Amino acid sequence: MPPINKALSHLVRGYQLTLSPFFGTQCRFVPSCSEYACQCLKVHGPVKSLVKICWRILRCNPWSAGGYDPAVKETTEKSFITKTSN
Repeated sequence: MPPINKALSHLVRGYQLTLSPFFGTQCRFVPSCSEYACQCLKVHGPVKSLVKICWRILRCNPWSAGGYDPAVKETTEKSFITKTSN
């Protein structure tokens, strides 16, 4: 994980420990927006992570349906299988 990602991850974790308990569970998505941010920072670079995090926060509003939205989409084995011709 790049140093900038570690620093951003520590900021998010600090938010989770200090401010998040006062706000309660307001996020419409699973995982929560702050957990989504931590997952993005572990997998993606800093720029892509920040774009994905900002987009997620913009979508987390009272008019959104919410639901399951993982930071890293699971891939199936079928998507990696290629057909070969004889």
